[in-house]
Amino acid sequence: SFCTLLEMASVARHCSGLPSKAKALRGMLKSDKLEFLMEAHNGISAKIVEEAGFKAIWGSGLSLSAQLGVRDNNEASWTQCAEVWEFMSNATSIPMLVDADTGYGNFNNARMLVRKLEQIGVAGACIEDKLFPKTNSLLDERGAQPLADVVEFANKITAMKDTQTDENFCVVARIESFIAGWPLEEALKRADAYSAAGADALLVHSKKSNPSDIEAFMAAWDKSKCPVVIVPTNYPTTPVACFQEIGVSSVIWANHNIRASIAAMQATTKKIYEEQSLVEASKNIATVKEVFRLQNQKEYLDAEDKYLPKQ
Repeated sequence: SFCTLLEMASVARHCSGLPSKAKALRGMLKSDKLEFLMEAHNGISAKIVEEAGFKAIWGSGLSLSAQLGVRDNNEASWTQCAEVWEFMSNATSIPMLVDADTGYGNFNNARMLVRKLEQIGVAGACIEDKLFPKTNSLLDERGAQPLADVVEFANKITAMKDTQTDENFCVVARIESFIAGWPLEEALKRADAYSAAGADALLVHSKKSNPSDIEAFMAAWDKSKCPVVIVPTNYPTTPVACFQEIGVSSVIWANHNIRASIAAMQATTKKIYEEQSLVEASKNIATVKEVFRLQNQKEYLDAEDKYLPKQ
């Protein structure tokens, strides 16, 4: 029956941890205190983010595609991304906001995505107002990137909000007008439309080397309408106190774990190749015991003692 299906859906959401995770993410976005999300791109990096003390994870599209060895141009399908996000969700107890690019198509693709994300315990999705397939916003050699039609993108947000079954699942609308070279007025027009469509927060993006775009937007935006999230990758020297002062809700550290991983692997691999020895390289890497700990191997060994017959 329909009631039975609803009950089954409720159990599935409970098993995935969605209710508590979605509520926690919504609380962060609505908080008066500046909050921080840290990038992860697989199960072990997600667990490291949680253990470091971060309250939420950013499921970066750039980082996920990089660790799969493909480009950040929707070369990985949304189902391939969802498989990785599920491992990340299962490995952690804190909420994750995923980088869902443009929603992977039109309103229907976006609402299919919401259904899947709720099933696997993902607390929210951030979609950007560009065209599918997307191009990474920080590619310097590209000119102005085309933006989505405002009404169509707003309707996509509404479709996602209409589809969610957990009241706290978050849809964050990412505004790319500064990236595309449009003035403040265009960003504000889009912000009004996306907020009215039901977005739970706005991510205002800029690739300037200073926060002037963000400061101008925050000075003009009515923050009671919708909280604002930023990604200060290109203006890293700006103190976070400045973001708090101008009313930013949350900061995303967007890609530093994948970049740290690449640098560490390049250095270790080069050293082993050149020295044909593990002696020096072994001094600066995690122990195998640490790998086992991050995999929660102890839980398995304890369960083995409990459930397997003794010889």
